[in-house]
Amino acid sequence: MSDTPLRLRVQMALTQVFESIHPGNQYTHDLRGKVFRGRLMFGDSDPLPLVSILETPIAPDQLPQPVDSTVSNGEWDLLIQGFVEDDKAHPTDPAHYLMAEVKQALAIAREKPEVDRQKTGEASHLLGIKEVTRLQIGAGTVRPADEISATAYFWLNITLGLAEDLLSPYEDS
Repeated sequence: MSDTPLRLRVQMALTQVFESIHPGNQYTHDLRGKVFRGRLMFGDSDPLPLVSILETPIAPDQLPQPVDSTVSNGEWDLLIQGFVEDDKAHPTDPAHYLMAEVKQALAIAREKPEVDRQKTGEASHLLGIKEVTRLQIGAGTVRPADEISATAYFWLNITLGLAEDLLSPYEDS
């Protein structure tokens, strides 16, 4: 049994996915040690580029469950924010590059269970967590510096399907 709640385990797994973005893995950016969970505010002393994993302020409705059921099935929306140093001539270009690499890392993580199954013949789970049933990657939006950030940034919505046992929030996959 784990001592970490399911939703935090999912965010920790996503942190690992994003920290796999570095030149040694054929990426341009280096996000090792630059991925944050639940952090909205950043300043001049923070390293760029960086990525933050946030929960959306309003949770989507869960699917109806049978009376007395302890299982909840539904979607969980997360917002991925990425901040970069501006390009002087085209300030948002670097944010497009970082968002592309974040999407690529998510797509690789989403395909990993199928690749594992083809290689080993054994099933594996999305993000290594059996309760994660789906990972949908949004289109994303890139913005120039504004009242939110002094540099260009992107927002990327992802939606995870979760099957949670409400009586066992710490159960390990």
